[in-house]
Amino acid sequence: MVADEVSLIESATRLNVALAIVDLSLTRGGGVAMVRRLRARCPTVKLIVVSDLGEPSVRRSALEAGAEGFVLKRAIATDMLATVDAVLAGRPYVSTEAGKGQLTR
Repeated sequence: MVADEVSLIESATRLNVALAIVDLSLTRGGGVAMVRRLRARCPTVKLIVVSDLGEPSVRRSALEAGAEGFVLKRAIATDMLATVDAVLAGRPYVSTEAGKGQLTR
């Protein structure tokens, strides 16, 4: 667990993590940009974004930035395991409460 974007990117790079679950609110106003920077530094990491914002534009921006999964904070207890399973299996997944379920690309 890290507390800021710099620690996230440094730790993910140094530890060569397979999966990162990132809260969009980790940075002030730059969550999607943080996802892009993490994706650029760690191109093979499986990336799930957690957000309290459920608007389709937020979800779409996170996925376009490189996230393979998206979970609303209010649905973590019910949707996180399905999201992790799908993403680790190579299937993009959006929390059912956020509107999509398993996605196809």
